[in-house]
Amino acid sequence: VQLQASGGGLVQPGGSLRLSCAASVSIASINVMGWYRQAPGKQRELVASLRSGGNTNYADSVKGRFTISRDNAKNTVYLQMNSLQPEDTAVYFCNADRYSRYYWGQGTEVTVSS
Repeated sequence: VQLQASGGGLVQPGGSLRLSCAASVSIASINVMGWYRQAPGKQRELVASLRSGGNTNYADSVKGRFTISRDNAKNTVYLQMNSLQPEDTAVYFCNADRYSRYYWGQGTEVTVSS
């Protein structure tokens, strides 16, 4: 499974970005898709996850601001990020749990700064 993340960039506080993660396989075959982030000097943390059945899970720090979704036809998972704050600055990675094997995409960098 190959995952291609995109959509990062520089945005001002309060702004929005949408990250995309395109999978090389049908995402219907993936049990859980997730977005993680890693800020400089910090551990990688789960931001949001989406199960094949539709259940979602969010880190407390992003609840109400971020939304994870998918487009099965495009084999793509999205992370809509609104009301971005400087503390959201990090490299964002997508992850797939497929048949109990885990796959990572390359990161996409998000910088929130005025």
